Amino acid sequence: MTIVAGTRFGRYEILSPLGAGGMGEVYLAEDKQLGRRVALKVLPSDFTESEDRRRRFEQEARTASSLNHPNIVTIYEMGQENSVYFIATELVDGLSLRQHMKAGRIRVAEAIDIAAQVAYALSAAHEAGIIHRDIKPENIMVRRDAIIKVLDFGLAKLTEQRKATSGTEAPTLALINTEPGLVMGTMQYMSPEQARGLSVDARTDIFSLGVVIYEMVASRAPFAGATKSDVIAALLEREPPLLSSNRREAPVELERIVTKALAKDREDRYQTIKDMLIDLRRLKQRLEFDAEMERSAQPLADEGAIKVERTAKSSDDDVATTIIKAATTHPATSAEYLVSEAKRHKFGVFAVLLVLILSAVGLVYFFRGSSSKSRAIDSLAVLPFTNIGNDPNTEYLSDGITDSLINSLSKLPNLKVMSRNSVFRYKGRETDALEAARALQVRAVLTGKLVQQGDNLSVSVELVDALDNSHIWGEQYNRKLSNLLSVQEEIAREVSEKLRAKLSGEDERRVTKRYTDNAEAYQLYLKGRYFFNKFTSADHQRAIEYFNQAIDRDPTFALAYAGLGDAYGASAVNSWIPPREGYPKAIAAAKKALSIDDTLAEAHTTFGAITMFYNFDWATAEREYRRALELDPNYATVYEVYSYCLSSTGRLDEAIEIARRGSEIDPLSVPQSNDLASAYYTARRYDDAIKQLQKSLEMNPNHAGSYFGLGMCYEQKGRYEEAIAAYQKAISLTERTSNFLGQLGHAYAASGKRSEALKILYEMKGMSGQKYVSPYDLAILYTGLGDREQALEELNKAYEERAGWIIGLKVEPLFDTLRSDPRFTELLRRMKLE
Repeated sequence: MTIVAGTRFGRYEILSPLGAGGMGEVYLAEDKQLGRRVALKVLPSDFTESEDRRRRFEQEARTASSLNHPNIVTIYEMGQENSVYFIATELVDGLSLRQHMKAGRIRVAEAIDIAAQVAYALSAAHEAGIIHRDIKPENIMVRRDAIIKVLDFGLAKLTEQRKATSGTEAPTLALINTEPGLVMGTMQYMSPEQARGLSVDARTDIFSLGVVIYEMVASRAPFAGATKSDVIAALLEREPPLLSSNRREAPVELERIVTKALAKDREDRYQTIKDMLIDLRRLKQRLEFDAEMERSAQPLADEGAIKVERTAKSSDDDVATTIIKAATTHPATSAEYLVSEAKRHKFGVFAVLLVLILSAVGLVYFFRGSSSKSRAIDSLAVLPFTNIGNDPNTEYLSDGITDSLINSLSKLPNLKVMSRNSVFRYKGRETDALEAARALQVRAVLTGKLVQQGDNLSVSVELVDALDNSHIWGEQYNRKLSNLLSVQEEIAREVSEKLRAKLSGEDERRVTKRYTDNAEAYQLYLKGRYFFNKFTSADHQRAIEYFNQAIDRDPTFALAYAGLGDAYGASAVNSWIPPREGYPKAIAAAKKALSIDDTLAEAHTTFGAITMFYNFDWATAEREYRRALELDPNYATVYEVYSYCLSSTGRLDEAIEIARRGSEIDPLSVPQSNDLASAYYTARRYDDAIKQLQKSLEMNPNHAGSYFGLGMCYEQKGRYEEAIAAYQKAISLTERTSNFLGQLGHAYAASGKRSEALKILYEMKGMSGQKYVSPYDLAILYTGLGDREQALEELNKAYEERAGWIIGLKVEPLFDTLRSDPRFTELLRRMKLE
């Protein structure tokens, strides 16, 4: 079945075919709602008659969508249009590994890198209890930026550990358990047990990956034959030729890794993919180091820095000269030449070899030390500390220590520290330090683990140089919980020293600064921050309770006051509590924090934000933001609110620049990315805003705020159906609050669906008895309905209540139809925007 261009499946429009496989056909398609291209996998209608095919097709979507990993293709949606089933996935910009291999011989180092990324993806799948069962070059995509994506989980199954489930999950499991004796997979890449139809476990993927590595390096399959029977016979009975027989430069260690992966008996293979991954990464790092050594040594050789003249002084001299020349004219892997020369000279060979070994050690120390150790590290990521045992009562400690170290180390001069928003995407994931460093673009990574048993606390930390994966420093702290503050101070001090940062006395005091001596108050503060960062209305109420408890224990705890100000302020801005209730409390808390400690960037930011939202005091707000940036240029939040201030006052280009700087400081932060999109939106650069929001969704496909922003942009471009869909998606990912409903109602009204808009209006009015409904959001809906009088009335209420996002009134495109009204102009004047 060939589907013609222009055919629609839900919101997806077919553009052209991409390929076909045993489980369906793949097409390039466009998501007409979100304006992005996707890969659409379609199960032909005649296949739906097969219950097995349909189940496997559905299983692929469910299986792959349960995995969130940078090396696994992202599943957007599974759907059905009439009798046709389809899966919408991320469109990978690149080639399949099969196409990549056909384009030219793959370098050994590249093959190892590809294998390591595939192993990393399989590690995540196996950890989730999922076996792929069809690893082959066609199911591995190589992006243009060399990132690998594993796809096609159509044959995946859950491991035995996942079978003990409730009755509600039994139907799902029935889809994925393969009957004994049924052979599934691609013949040349099957493990022996898979080819024989036996039960399989995660080690079958290890074998298949071994086959793929062999083929990448040797440019031929390890098990071949004229017929399928011949292939199976080779697979079950014969060992493949050595890699080195097909690729002389293949490292001996790679030969060992592949041989172990291809063991016929799975008990002789790697027992976990993680063990194989470790060996691949070690080999990759060693080859990279060897390559760096060669580059470093080449200038010396070119200049003739090492010259050995052969003399006839003695036979030992001859030995030395001969072996040194052998070492400089033959590859290090050509041991035969050296051995043959050594056999000819039985005297003095051991002494010369000793000299060579000592010289090599010295060179390694010199080059490695001079190239990396002498240079101070200028960028760092503190990854979320692991809560060993996953005790939910300890989660606030692991998160809190991470946050505190980020805040402390960000005060170091000339050091870029990745923000919480960027690093916490790794929370709950087993993350390799090198992978994280590459994604975050930092030189060093700090990791840690934490265990609490009663009043005893054990914290272990490791600092790794991502340049060569070397261990810079590590320590384990076994202390009482009451000593948590001193543990954090020691870690911060040690890290700053190991980073070779040149600190003044003032710098060191800032890094190790203690904001309270009350251990109980500090733990309550960490609990407050833990719930604040969950960012829901209920969690913010809990955060307020904990911050108040911390203040009760220590009335001079400035950070607790700053946290309290944040919680009241954010709850008011997001209409979770009446602004007239939240803002005054937020201002009082921020002022109290600053009266205790005027050097808190957090408190200056909070005070500036509340002054902006509550008093419309733009000058004071900007002054506070600038002060916060002086104190901590790495504090990402200040860039957000500063950009709001600049946009609201009509300084649109400056707002974009500040938001862009915030996004550069925090490149993997969805909120920062969305703030840049917001700056584009208020500048009427809707296409730029849409592109930025699509980047946000690539980082987090389930972020409600990103869909909300897309809806606003689509509406301004007249793409009302897409706007409505985006708003509905945003609401499905969060709660039905007045700010989301007001925008959805406006889109309904603008698209001519007045009855739907009125339904939203009645819903919002009905909500007001249970929760706060912002008059600003009602004004948006009334504007869409064309009710100018009611819209202006609600805007005046919003001004009086300081509701929602009324600070953006001067530049919000939704209110363009009201700008000619003198009452609107007067409102802007009262807000000091005219």
